[in-house]
Amino acid sequence: MFETILFSKENHIGRIIINRPEVFNALNAKLLTELTEAIRDCHEDKDVRVVLLTGGGEKAFCSGADLKAGLSGGNTELGATLRATYNPLILAIRNIPKPVICCLNGIAAGAGMSLALACDLIIARDDTYMTELFVGIGLMPDAGSMFFLPRIVGMQRAFELFSSGRKIYMTEALSLGLVSKSVPVENLAGEVEKLLAYYTQAPTRSIGLMKQILNKTYESSLEEVLEMEAEAQTACGFTHDFAEGVMSFLQKRPPVFKGE
Repeated sequence: MFETILFSKENHIGRIIINRPEVFNALNAKLLTELTEAIRDCHEDKDVRVVLLTGGGEKAFCSGADLKAGLSGGNTELGATLRATYNPLILAIRNIPKPVICCLNGIAAGAGMSLALACDLIIARDDTYMTELFVGIGLMPDAGSMFFLPRIVGMQRAFELFSSGRKIYMTEALSLGLVSKSVPVENLAGEVEKLLAYYTQAPTRSIGLMKQILNKTYESSLEEVLEMEAEAQTACGFTHDFAEGVMSFLQKRPPVFKGE
């Protein structure tokens, strides 16, 4: 079905692997379209409760836009490309009401860093780096980086990282809050599976509502957030998982959530 990604669904997990290791998983139109389709598939599939996004090969998560795929300097309408391919993918990741976990198994550069930041959690190997390298080719950040990065690190640090394009190694990335966890490469797969296992057993509906409100928090007033919380909590109150959570608490046993 897909040519540039490996996509599978099993045990409530949607696994998406960017599969262009020969070009360090660089993004072209086909890859962007297929990533978007896979995320949307996971959105619609009620059996999927968590999504994993990672890169194929051992060197890169995603090296950003494939500059050999028809891009050239000067008089290039890049905005149309963003609107047609990059932006739908970023919106699909943010709008899916399920956690999207990024396994940063190698470098994340340019739009590859944007793609990682769009995810809900990033777990990374400790010997890699991220970089907003757009400035190195005379561009500004895109694919959501201008939205995500300042919200994580603040305006001044975001400006410094954007305008320098320097490498951010994982010790710094962890301290800045860019990644949730950084582990030795030999432990990466095991740590990722633990995280996925947690979310396959978690109350997916409530987590999806958390994500929905988080997407709006920075653009909303306190009064608006309070009302969103009230509406979402009403929805949670009618779920199986809320009833199960209360019953398991009273019975002093672990809850068995269904994601419903």
